[in-house]
Amino acid sequence: MNKQSTTGGTTGRWGLGRFKLLAASLVLAATANAAAPPTEEVNTTGLAVTDDTVTVGILHSITGTMAISEIGSVQAEKLAISQINEAGGVLGRQVEYVQEDGASDWPTFAEKARKLLRQDNVAAIFGAWTSASRKAVLPVIEQYNGMLYYPTFYEGLEQSPNVVYTGQEATQQILASLNWAAEEKGAKTFYLLGSDYIWPRTSNKIARKHIEDMRGLKVVGEEYYPLGHTQFNSVINKIKLRKPDVIFASVVGGSNVAFYKQMKAAGFDFTEEDPLLLTISVTEDEIRGIGGENVEGIYASMKYFQSLDNPNNEEFVAAFKEAYGDDMVIGDVTQAAYLGPWLWKAAVEKAGSFDIDKIREEFAGIEFNKAPEGYVRIHENHHLWSKTRIGQAQSDGQYKVVYETEELMEPDPFPEGYQ
Repeated sequence: MNKQSTTGGTTGRWGLGRFKLLAASLVLAATANAAAPPTEEVNTTGLAVTDDTVTVGILHSITGTMAISEIGSVQAEKLAISQINEAGGVLGRQVEYVQEDGASDWPTFAEKARKLLRQDNVAAIFGAWTSASRKAVLPVIEQYNGMLYYPTFYEGLEQSPNVVYTGQEATQQILASLNWAAEEKGAKTFYLLGSDYIWPRTSNKIARKHIEDMRGLKVVGEEYYPLGHTQFNSVINKIKLRKPDVIFASVVGGSNVAFYKQMKAAGFDFTEEDPLLLTISVTEDEIRGIGGENVEGIYASMKYFQSLDNPNNEEFVAAFKEAYGDDMVIGDVTQAAYLGPWLWKAAVEKAGSFDIDKIREEFAGIEFNKAPEGYVRIHENHHLWSKTRIGQAQSDGQYKVVYETEELMEPDPFPEGYQ
């Protein structure tokens, strides 16, 4: 696949204002390149770095059942790269990218990661979505000493020197949301429902532990279904019989369309909160496919919602819509994907090198004040300090924030007592 530079028309619609910005950015880039450090000093390991460019990889599913969730991540990463280039690039070099399709197939993810690292010699990979795809890619990344920036909220129980996790780990997303349901909504019984792979199963293991052992409450059901599954009538009938206070859902990808439409058809009205549905997997990206009328009233635990009211997010949403269209929406993972290129840039410039061994030493403590979610900081365990928020879905497909933690939550991928 040919490399692409985002200084062309690859990020979407271009208005006059963006052409003026592009002209200005070329001047900035020329100035930056004049002072760029020599390539032999910033690239000692054979990465795809020249005097003028550096090449990175983008690896997501743009086909298959996970495309509904992952296309937004691709768009966000390209937008970040475009903005970085407009501001002069990284160490005076314009960023180019090679994009590959994981095709919602875990062996394909591993194959494409190997191609990006061994054939394209990319300086970083921004990608994966499901934990299954990350687990498939991880041994390849570690074998060839690459660096992966992984954007999805996930189950934790992992820490790699070759990965920066820009989404939340399980304790940040799950524990705060279950506490909210118990304390603010008086929930006592829970039904756990998820897709059948590592993230939902491990997340629900942590959830059950917290519900039963830490809070003394009750789990009344637990079910899993294959990725792409579309027939949920059986579990809907079980939910009706057991009458949980909360349905705790981690169904992913295209299965969400069938699940929520079938819940609606079965008579569930979540605006009445009986039962309350709390999801850790339905972002605005998924609602776009499901339809706002089918999820109105559900709650989601995320660190980011498009509706967040802060200057960073206002700029981000405006830029995203200018690039991809006014009808586009932005979900939690899309925003976390946007952070990846910026955090990579910060680490490279702090290290003064593109070499993986040098930049990994610089991650701890890196701050990003321009994050759309608000201020974030990289922990020494390569996860981010971030807030947890609860949003309630509206009929227009957006979430209304009803709760957020007062402080940033420290990432804890190996929580004592939950393993």
